[in-house]
Amino acid sequence: MYILGLNAYHGDSSACIFKDGELIAATEEERIRRIKHWAGFPSESIKFCLDECGIDITQIDHITISRDPSANVYKKITHSLKNLVSFKTLKDRLANTKKVSSVKEELAKSLGVDVSEIKAEVHNVEHHRSHMASAFFASPFEESAILSIDGFGDFTSTMIGTGKGTEMEVLDSVIYPHSVGVFYTAFTQYLGFANYGDEYKVMGLSPYGNPTLVDRVKDVLIFKDNGLFEINTKYFKHPKEGVQMSWEDGDPFIEPIYSDYMTEKFGKPREQGEELTQFHKDLAASIQRVTEELIFHILNHLQKRTGLKNICIAGGVAQNSVANGKILENTTFENLYIPPAGHDAGTAIGSALWLYNQVLDNPRIEPMMDSYFGAKFSDDEIEAYLKAENISYKKLSDEELNDKVTDCLINAGVVGWFQGRAEFGPRALGHRSIICDPTRDDAKELINAKIKRREPFRPFAPSILKEFTGDYFEKVDNVPFMEKVFQFKDDKKENLSAVVHVDGSGRLQTVDQEISPKYYSLIKKFYDKTGTPILLNTSFNENEPIVNTPAEAYACFARTTMDMVVMGNIVVER
Repeated sequence: MYILGLNAYHGDSSACIFKDGELIAATEEERIRRIKHWAGFPSESIKFCLDECGIDITQIDHITISRDPSANVYKKITHSLKNLVSFKTLKDRLANTKKVSSVKEELAKSLGVDVSEIKAEVHNVEHHRSHMASAFFASPFEESAILSIDGFGDFTSTMIGTGKGTEMEVLDSVIYPHSVGVFYTAFTQYLGFANYGDEYKVMGLSPYGNPTLVDRVKDVLIFKDNGLFEINTKYFKHPKEGVQMSWEDGDPFIEPIYSDYMTEKFGKPREQGEELTQFHKDLAASIQRVTEELIFHILNHLQKRTGLKNICIAGGVAQNSVANGKILENTTFENLYIPPAGHDAGTAIGSALWLYNQVLDNPRIEPMMDSYFGAKFSDDEIEAYLKAENISYKKLSDEELNDKVTDCLINAGVVGWFQGRAEFGPRALGHRSIICDPTRDDAKELINAKIKRREPFRPFAPSILKEFTGDYFEKVDNVPFMEKVFQFKDDKKENLSAVVHVDGSGRLQTVDQEISPKYYSLIKKFYDKTGTPILLNTSFNENEPIVNTPAEAYACFARTTMDMVVMGNIVVER
């Protein structure tokens, strides 16, 4: 049985394919079209997934899409009538709904087949149930509480529930216009970070400030006694005016969400590129603090309500790795699982798992502990590309490769590391990474000068051999997806300035020998030479989606001053 899972007509468009309960492939449309957070129909991702299985669309049994136009329909109508939502907003919503309802027609058009040839049954799975399924059904837990928390999907922003075996139950939800994701996005825009998906910049900026504005921020986000929340609608435009959003083919766009009332209360918004003042930094710290407190508020009530010790979390807010690293010490839960793609791209997998487990009652898949479901290239394919472009290279054995790369790193080199299958999700986890020596005081400057050219307040991440986690961090946990931020131990901070954030923390990736053998062996060789079991790891890109192919990897190398690019066992140097 083949299931094709889709996230379509929304940011971070994606596709995945399951064969008899095994995830064969998954990718985000942005990786192929080269536009960040690409929105629209994931036609190229679908083609990739079908090719990976060696089948065509006529052989698919089920298609799932992580949107359900019928969800909360009466609440949508009531809200629109009560608030006199603009005609343009209603027209845009209707147009998007029609697209979601015409999946077979869009597939037939994209793949050049007649719609009558597509025999698969199409299943619309509500957005937050897709998020919840992406976390619980992929987790190692037989029973767990579940939280989905993001901006909006199907008129809902937050959903809580439980899972046991192959069944999930929804306990409660937060409905439009209330959303902590929108709260965070509005302040992100207010702080001058205008692009879709820029919320991580506020998280990165927050340690540079002091949370002196918490009381003022708490007037915007209101905690409720039932463990949920509301927004103070005076600070936002969307409850009454609606907000212009573009989910057309290309770069998703959301116009400013905050209202004039927010400007009145917090002052003039920062312009993009304007200097970051201490007020901006303190506001970022306060936004992050209130967001964390809300997450703990929701989870503590959920734990008390369910009595469960395990928690699974997904949704855009689940990408807040700073908050994630504090959950177990600030709630009564004992175990936490967050999938590799907690954001909207992951709902492609979640919608498919909802069908496979919740509807069809099939056995659970093996716990998802890696994210390597994307494009892969053999050494022969890489060599063929380099020869065709007349690019000089060397092919080395594993031992020679590790020796050469680690010597380059020790000598202030910056290396593009392109291996195996691309990661599914927002993090580079040693397959599409740029790596550097984390002990160099100038490592951040080297990478920003040579490649990234990004804001200096944004941190770089440490990839650490799993067994050394307790030697370097105050907490010991399995963190395979770079989904949590922990504090470094005091005696380790000084020598690792490149990966220690201003507040002494690091967004770590624990590298397991069984899951990532090639990346593990490279870090192990670096450890053997330097005594440091860590590499600085950042995504292999330059203001673009993470590279997906050898041609893109080489192009990034060629237009920057990166010292070396390694693709498989093939090395290209300057």
